[in-house]
Amino acid sequence: MNPLRLPLPELLLRVAIAFAFLYPPIAALGDPDSWTGYFPGFMLGFGLDELVLLHVFGALEGVIALWILFGRKVFYPSIVAALLLMAIVVFNGIQFPILFRDVSIALAALALAFMHRPYGER
Repeated sequence: MNPLRLPLPELLLRVAIAFAFLYPPIAALGDPDSWTGYFPGFMLGFGLDELVLLHVFGALEGVIALWILFGRKVFYPSIVAALLLMAIVVFNGIQFPILFRDVSIALAALALAFMHRPYGER
């Protein structure tokens, strides 16, 4: 899908959400230690190395971002994006002064999801 053919408000939502999901994995390539601290303790208990977990999660973020930006059936990655962002905020509550923007991005992802819900009235 060509995102430039979308109505401008939807294009802006998609770009904003995609950017929020593309920046962390790219930044983590250069400074992974700045990002591993956001994983809750229970995720580190699976025996995976922090860097492996970081890059696997980064790959997931990349897939979500590209699907939202270029894909169809955007309802699904938008819901996943909103849930991931809210989980990051909830499990890192002490860092809310840094993560408060994630709430806004999650709500933007929900708005995009509602624009593309697969059934029901719009």
